[in-house]
Amino acid sequence: MERSAHEVAVPARLRASWQRSERYGAPLDEVEPVFTSTVDDGSLFYECGHEVLENLHQTLANEPVSLMLTDSEGLVLSRLCSDSTILRSLDRVHLAPGFYYSERNAGTNGLGLALADRAPTLVSAEQHYCAGLWGYTCAAAPVVDPATGVLLGSVNLTTWSQSSKQLLLAVAQAAAGNTAALMMARGSGRTPRPAPRGEVFRVYSDRTPSALPLSQGWRQALAEAETAMAQGRVLAVVGEPGAGKTALASLARRSIRPRERVLNARPPAPRDADAWLALWAPELGKDDTCVIVSGVDALPASAAEELADALAGVPASAFTMTADDHTAVPEVLAELIDAVVEVPALRYRPDDIEPLADHFAGRRRFTPAAMRALTAYQWPGNVKQLREVVRQAARADVIDTRHLAPEVFSGATHRLTRIEAVERDEIVRCLTQPGASVAKAATMLGMSRATIYRKIAHYDIKVPGR
Repeated sequence: MERSAHEVAVPARLRASWQRSERYGAPLDEVEPVFTSTVDDGSLFYECGHEVLENLHQTLANEPVSLMLTDSEGLVLSRLCSDSTILRSLDRVHLAPGFYYSERNAGTNGLGLALADRAPTLVSAEQHYCAGLWGYTCAAAPVVDPATGVLLGSVNLTTWSQSSKQLLLAVAQAAAGNTAALMMARGSGRTPRPAPRGEVFRVYSDRTPSALPLSQGWRQALAEAETAMAQGRVLAVVGEPGAGKTALASLARRSIRPRERVLNARPPAPRDADAWLALWAPELGKDDTCVIVSGVDALPASAAEELADALAGVPASAFTMTADDHTAVPEVLAELIDAVVEVPALRYRPDDIEPLADHFAGRRRFTPAAMRALTAYQWPGNVKQLREVVRQAARADVIDTRHLAPEVFSGATHRLTRIEAVERDEIVRCLTQPGASVAKAATMLGMSRATIYRKIAHYDIKVPGR
């Protein structure tokens, strides 16, 4: 099969894209994009873009439109869509997270051309170079870093080719603009706390490290929780965010009642408090069921009062509470608490880092240098941060220092601006490459050795072996 720009009336930009696609050797019949399991979902661009698309998705939830975020190379980072039919169809052409959809990989398509020309683009039906994409209309708009002008990626909206497309490109442009605006608003380095969503889910035993050889600090807290529960006391488990409060409460319950069902109810947004409580309150008091109510110190006063009323009529064995700070627990709930157990922060139990990291890594293993870096770090985000760092690094079978997040090598005590964080990350990336040295890193970054030494000291960068 041969494609020619004369077969379909196309604008000059599309014609040029077809020509590039032909030079690249892009497939004509079936899309065969490159796949990677490495997707950067920790950047400010991803955070802001995904948030914008999630809000847009709520508006378009009943429409057969797939909302996607890609990086500057056309790698699909995320995809949001509620229409199962179009999702299955997109899966067949690999328009899904982890696949590259640049012109070079997929020929002329909306997001690929938007990235190539750095301009909003609409590609519909037979305007696509590959016949496998003729069933779709793709509208995409590039996202440019508002501070540096660097191309970061694109926002892409895909629907059926026969669907109305008049507003599709405008919506894509608005989403791209909102992403850039949100990045600018957050570019000072301040990281907003995730909005509470009030999830309620079951805690399974295989998700908690019950058999790990953890430290005395953890074992003591666990023993105190088990004792309080065995005595029928209302327990509050407290500690820093991410320290493992829910995990400890769940392990303690199962040590007493191994076959018990454990539910975790996380705090909701204030406007959703009534629906949140109605969702899981009927589970209270059921035989062999315990509810761990998380973050009670973050509840609005009205929600705390309703929760206290619901808890007052059930036995102590039916629930456990967690909080970051027991002194901030609303008074109506604090009056119910008979015992408080504190989970030590991870920095106070460094012996737990290695077994937890191995547990999170599964079958993958760490090099000695990588493990030294993990155990030397202070982990301000506690176990939750460790789990996330290992999850990102575990795309490699053997995890070395170069696979770890740059934050692990920095002991900077002040909050970094976005530009500082990028600079620190680049220095760490260069220093963790095989055979790297300060001199080589300076050359790669275009800095003098004196400057890079000063930067290393400024960010308190510590790389094992350097």
